[in-house]
Amino acid sequence: MLVLNNVEVVYSNVILTLRGVSIEIGEQEIVALLGANGAGKTTTLKAISGLLKVELGRVTHGDIQFYGKRIENGSPEDISRMGIIQVMEGRRIFGHLNTEDNLKVGIMARSNGGKMKEILDKVYHYFPRLKDLRRNTAGYLSGGEQQMVLIGRALVAGPKLILLDEPSLGLAPLLVEEIFKIVRNINTEEQTSVLMVEQNALAALSIAKRGYIMENGKVVLDGLAEDLLKNEDVREFYLGLSQVGERKSYREVKHYKRRKRWLG
Repeated sequence: MLVLNNVEVVYSNVILTLRGVSIEIGEQEIVALLGANGAGKTTTLKAISGLLKVELGRVTHGDIQFYGKRIENGSPEDISRMGIIQVMEGRRIFGHLNTEDNLKVGIMARSNGGKMKEILDKVYHYFPRLKDLRRNTAGYLSGGEQQMVLIGRALVAGPKLILLDEPSLGLAPLLVEEIFKIVRNINTEEQTSVLMVEQNALAALSIAKRGYIMENGKVVLDGLAEDLLKNEDVREFYLGLSQVGERKSYREVKHYKRRKRWLG
């Protein structure tokens, strides 16, 4: 479905951000892209969605193919019409509009038409809370409700692939669990693939089929989600657990850069 092959990204013709990134997302898959701040996760999503152009970034090496068609350095509008929709980090809603009007914005990205009521009813099926809040001003919704609006807005566009950037950021654990369950339901019922950037490794790997871990603009480890959850280094460095299952402090684990086996 989507393949990134040895992709390098440069900003402003100077700053090398991605260094030979290769990942693959299959049809109806949820794939987690994990790593610390600055690892290159969001840049990877923007390289796929075409939003690099807005920030003077460019794929300078390698290629990105969606169903066999090269899309690297394409326009965000053309890429969204192909069925790739990115949900940006940071609750980027139209705060002055009500909830339902925010959802309707996503309909402009649809390439296959559809009746407005049927499209909105599909969103309300997955997010019944939004139906009750459809006339409320979006800027006054809670963080979790705003995240639901963003995912719902992506859904009304009729995507084949949703790019989710830090959907759990700033949310309480119960809300994270609820939103991730909805994402999994959308994946199963709508057969929509999902590439999810997350720092909450446990939550992401709990619903993903496969995962990639990035450090310093490179993929340093990949595998099935269940295997990554069992990996000793992943458990210690991203879940904060030692071999005996005891949570370790940041002071105890910050030496990981000097001994990560996957970089050896």
